[in-house]
Amino acid sequence: MTRTQYYTATSADGFIADEHNSLDWLFEVGRGAEVDPADSREEEWDEFIGGVGSMAMGATTYEWVLDHENLLENPQRWHDYYGDRPAFVFTHRDLPPIPGVDLRFVSGQVSGVYDDLVAAAAGRNIWVVGGGDLVGQFDDAGLLDEILLNVTPVFLGAGAPLLPRRITSERVTVREARQAGQRVRIVLDVRRPGQAGASSAK
Repeated sequence: MTRTQYYTATSADGFIADEHNSLDWLFEVGRGAEVDPADSREEEWDEFIGGVGSMAMGATTYEWVLDHENLLENPQRWHDYYGDRPAFVFTHRDLPPIPGVDLRFVSGQVSGVYDDLVAAAAGRNIWVVGGGDLVGQFDDAGLLDEILLNVTPVFLGAGAPLLPRRITSERVTVREARQAGQRVRIVLDVRRPGQAGASSAK
């Protein structure tokens, strides 16, 4: 069954970007080999991305990746990170495509695009890359199944919120929490409205 996953890094006070839409704070955090010399984040990333068949991202997230990696001049960097997975970019503006990348610019309600995301995923999962409001729209539509967080020991005080919605523990349960270097990995299952109980899929 295709699951909709939100995988992201977050500051300790719940922001995924600072007030300038920058992620510089994220890259300042060391790997913390003294805490976990067998840091398995690369292995976990490989496992996660291996289960992803299609991606969804908002315009701000797309523009950040585009600029930060200089993708118009270096499109291979997209493939190095995301592979050949199709990406659906939710936007109301004209955005530049990346040469050779399967990008599908869409607008409107996420529920109207969901079936296309599932079809493109071809039996694997959907990764909602961000931002937080787009993830919130998936939950509003009852289409969010899982949240995977890498909590970073940074306090930003302001910025783009992790997920600007009220979702209580009636629908959210902790599946996993463990230290990985200087970050804490937390995996949450999200029960869709109408489901009998919290998801236990691994």
